[in-house]
Amino acid sequence: MDELKPRGILETIIYAEDLEAIEAFYCEVLGFQVFSKQPGRQIFFRCGGQMLLVFNPKATGFPPPADARLPVPAHGAAGPGHVCFRADSEELAGWRKRLESQGVGIEADFEWPQGGRSIYFRDPAGNCLEFAEPRIWGLE
Repeated sequence: MDELKPRGILETIIYAEDLEAIEAFYCEVLGFQVFSKQPGRQIFFRCGGQMLLVFNPKATGFPPPADARLPVPAHGAAGPGHVCFRADSEELAGWRKRLESQGVGIEADFEWPQGGRSIYFRDPAGNCLEFAEPRIWGLE
């Protein structure tokens, strides 16, 4: 059997129609910097060694024109998605404090039975976001 398998996740995509609200939230609340954006269509953020892409499904949910410079297939989804960001126990306390100081409601904060803590909250598009200790998955 071939041992070729993915080495990791390079990018994660979530969807939102109001990209201006998304940009403000991810930059002001989470401290991200915009890597690239196309107003009304998409915004890209670097997150460690990965990329977080936010697409407007109304703009990216159909195939590109035949003469498109980059023939990327249609991307789109309906409803909120989920992204979990890695954080250690000390960082979790800091994130909770920062989110609360920005008026972001914490939906859940708990210890997993196998160990590790998670906090859950929402972005302006309703996407479910989480900070969690990698040990919830047996990772370091």
